[in-house]
Amino acid sequence: MVVSSGFALPVVEFGEIERLGMWWMMRAKMKVKVEVVSGSDLVLADSWWRWSIKFCTAIDTITSTQPIHDSQTIVSSGATFKLGFFSPSVNSSNRYVGIWYNDISAKEVVWVANRDTPLFDSSGIVTISEDGNLVVLNEQKQIVWSSDVPNASVNSSAQLSDSGNLMLRDDSNGNIIWESFEHPFDSLLQGMKISTNKFTGKKTQLTSWKSPSVPSSGRYTFGVGYSTNIPELYAWNGSLPYWRSGPWNGQIFIGMTYTSSAYYRRCEVAEDKRGNVYMGYTYANKSSQLYYTTSCNGTLLARYREKGKETRETTWVVQNTECEAYGKCGPFGSCNAKGFPICTCLQGFDPKDMEEWSRGNWASGCTRSRQLQCERNNSGGEKGKQDGFLKLKTVKVPAFAALVFASEDNCKSLCFNNCSCIAYGYYSGIGCLQWSGQLIDIQEFSYGGADLYIRVAYSELGIVFSTKLVIAIAVLIGSVTIAICIYLFLRWMARPRGRKKKSGKLFKRGEVDADCSNESMLGNYHNQIKLEELPLFSFKTLAIATDDFDGANKLGQGGFGPVYKGKLPSGQDIAFKRLSRSFGQGQEEFMNEVVVISQLQHRNLVRLLGCCVEEAEKMLIYEYMLNKSLDAFLFDPIKQKLLDWRTRANIIEGIGRGLLYLHRDSRLRIIHRDLKASNILLDGDLNPKISDFGIAKIFGGNQDQANTKRVVGTYCYMAPEYAMKGRFSEKSDVFSFGVLLLEILSGRKNTSFYNDEHSLSLLGFAWKLWNEDRIAILIDPTISDPCFQVEILRYIHVGLLCVQDFAADRPTVNTALFMLGSEVAKLPTPMQPAFSETQGLSNVRSSQESQRKYSVNNVTITIIDGR
Repeated sequence: MVVSSGFALPVVEFGEIERLGMWWMMRAKMKVKVEVVSGSDLVLADSWWRWSIKFCTAIDTITSTQPIHDSQTIVSSGATFKLGFFSPSVNSSNRYVGIWYNDISAKEVVWVANRDTPLFDSSGIVTISEDGNLVVLNEQKQIVWSSDVPNASVNSSAQLSDSGNLMLRDDSNGNIIWESFEHPFDSLLQGMKISTNKFTGKKTQLTSWKSPSVPSSGRYTFGVGYSTNIPELYAWNGSLPYWRSGPWNGQIFIGMTYTSSAYYRRCEVAEDKRGNVYMGYTYANKSSQLYYTTSCNGTLLARYREKGKETRETTWVVQNTECEAYGKCGPFGSCNAKGFPICTCLQGFDPKDMEEWSRGNWASGCTRSRQLQCERNNSGGEKGKQDGFLKLKTVKVPAFAALVFASEDNCKSLCFNNCSCIAYGYYSGIGCLQWSGQLIDIQEFSYGGADLYIRVAYSELGIVFSTKLVIAIAVLIGSVTIAICIYLFLRWMARPRGRKKKSGKLFKRGEVDADCSNESMLGNYHNQIKLEELPLFSFKTLAIATDDFDGANKLGQGGFGPVYKGKLPSGQDIAFKRLSRSFGQGQEEFMNEVVVISQLQHRNLVRLLGCCVEEAEKMLIYEYMLNKSLDAFLFDPIKQKLLDWRTRANIIEGIGRGLLYLHRDSRLRIIHRDLKASNILLDGDLNPKISDFGIAKIFGGNQDQANTKRVVGTYCYMAPEYAMKGRFSEKSDVFSFGVLLLEILSGRKNTSFYNDEHSLSLLGFAWKLWNEDRIAILIDPTISDPCFQVEILRYIHVGLLCVQDFAADRPTVNTALFMLGSEVAKLPTPMQPAFSETQGLSNVRSSQESQRKYSVNNVTITIIDGR
């Protein structure tokens, strides 16, 4: 109690009087008299009542007499940041003391005091201890966290600044004796610096959360690395490098690609007299906020938000492609996120372990294929022509560079005269860099990066010259060949017109196939087709059915040839594929589909009605699907709304049942090899039917897998063992089924990320969300209903199990269908999918890969895709 003028007045916290009394009095326009009773107390009085208020020196400050409890917070003077207690998720009862942005409803926590020592109830207190340190106490008044400053001043206070820095100050002299900016969490704010001491190795760095809901110290750290007097940014997974930025040239880190120059120009790198190398950033736009944070999976993000807006954008990301991983391709390997495979050996080097390399395990790297002449000279061997240097453009230069004090002109000669120097480069703002030993962590960029010169044997320089000569000759021969083909094509154009007139316009509508069972129509194919099981159509009937192949009846065009819609004299609608006579391939696929699909009958397989083989014409006739193919609905912004969750679930299960029939229940055991959205047809009720068996393979009774040297199909649906080694099995189709399942659930193509070097594939995106416990974000908003979320998440889980890298880890179709339909089955945890990063098909450097045929879009290389 405080006694004033004879009244016994209650002591009220300043914040409480503002919330309960002051607001009411001001609204009522009462005249209030403020009387100072003591140094820290105020009296509010009018003619008939008074309140005494315990006055806090400032709302942004903590003192020994003004602590904050779990339900209380302090706010910085400009109301930008807030400090208080929080729980990281609604399912967590653990309490932490943290700092977060004040002006948005969702807590964006940028610093945590007791990250590794949480409180287990709401009884925590933040105060100044008797020895002057800032501490967090539990219910028993035990210290669970302390600023731990030796010889701290007993007269101290902690203040939260508008930059987000919590400062412990000696009130007797105003000196700052401890600050949160020197003890970073997972976020780098403006004014904060990360550093390393090049003498002691001591680091001030960011440390990720353990998981999205656990802020304790995670595996990944981010900070400044310093080797041979060149600062670089590093991310570490434990003690191992996980990512590297490349050297700092005074303006940028030359091993990074930047979406906007505005971001890297804010970076500042400096060194003090004690050997500390600092990195921070400045941001002049006061109307917006920018900070950098390390996610729990090791990715560094730039987070940007305009003040006053609730949402924040991720404007810049590093470590978001497989090539960003440190040393992905091993020593003397080069990584290109758009290449297939992503890893190749540098010119003059071959894989060190060819077997592991062929499996996609590139960590062993490469070894030099030809001995350098300087090495022969040193060993007393036979002398030959001198070594030379090959130029690699726009690359991340390797790690462990040595800074040599030499001019640009002398940089090459110094390296050339030193046999242990295997690469060099001269960079503005840095100078001459040279490398010896192994070249590790080279990455190829479309733009940015820097040039690197690597030492190779003289014979390798000849290979480069010969390659250029071969390319020039090939271009010349190709031009001549194209000219000849155009000439022959123009001559051939006259022939179809006469035949068209004869076999098309002279046919009368309704004319019956008098010779539809004539085996002579099949020519050399009659031994492969059972006529009693597969009806034959004449060319004349099909010409009439399509108004002489009128363009208005054309449904699409694919690798096989055009697809037409027609109507038979009986009134039945049909769709048929016509093998283009000018197309050099397709004969084998045509006969394969006739033989395979004529033996199959299932409600989820498209029905083959017959075929036509007449002179040079070859056609396959199917039942007509009113709604064409699944991709026409799934990837259309308007039509996809017609695919509600129950419809999509029915489509997924129908595809699975059709695939199970092919693998286990039909009289033939079929591996489809080209399962994709455009090969799933939809009838009038949107029931799915698998189509296009042109590259399907029949297995023997005891056969589990097979190999082929002719890899065909659609790349983004191919299992890794098939795409890389030509090995296919039931699990290859399971992989394609998993990709298709994720596309149906997300409404996005697996290749929708393809054109952006820094974007993941759908598989990689799903895997990233899974690891971050945010997999619900993957769900297509048109089906994102809380009532179905658990079921949809189970389907996503099964999809991730189907696309695992190793075939042995994937379930069979039968098992996948069981998991889809079982609400009680405990699903295994999926492992990382194959092709988690989008990989283009350029830069295929091995002769074996050059013989394979891939399609990177939704069209199979050998089979038509249009409907």
